[in-house]
Amino acid sequence: MFIQTEPTPNPSTLKFLPGREVMGRGTADFAAADRAANSPLATRLFAIDGVASVFLGGDFITIGKDGAVEWSVLKPQVLAAIMEHYASGEAAVEGGAETDSGEGDSETVRQIKELLDTRVRPAVAQDGGDIIFRAFEDGIVYLHLQGACSGCPSSTATLKHGIENMLKYYVPEVVAVQAVA
Repeated sequence: MFIQTEPTPNPSTLKFLPGREVMGRGTADFAAADRAANSPLATRLFAIDGVASVFLGGDFITIGKDGAVEWSVLKPQVLAAIMEHYASGEAAVEGGAETDSGEGDSETVRQIKELLDTRVRPAVAQDGGDIIFRAFEDGIVYLHLQGACSGCPSSTATLKHGIENMLKYYVPEVVAVQAVA
């Protein structure tokens, strides 16, 4: 098994591409080991000293590290854990990912979600992250940043100058974009 790695705009995260499906549909974000009980893959990765977060995308895994450990030490251990996971035959996440049906959404919210899904999410996935729609209230779009996007130094610029400007252009009801936990 050959696993490629790619840097992300966030220096404390690294993107791993196993060349196989990770999640297929949806994503899974684990900010801590105690939240990874339903993921054999994330549990295996959190067993490595220095792994601070695990994000599972369609065909990639983004690992966040503690500041004290160097990638040169952590990377070989992460690669070995990913290979062990695929050799085990276990699912990345038991029960699959949660998905949003979109039932009951207003036309404005449907437009926002469509733009996020078609224009924003593919771009941030390239950087090892994801952006999840949380709410639209009083003209403000609330988004949750995951994976490499969470804590990234350039995420504020991405939100304000990229996503906010695009949404305001296509959806006049949007006045601002704000990140939420």
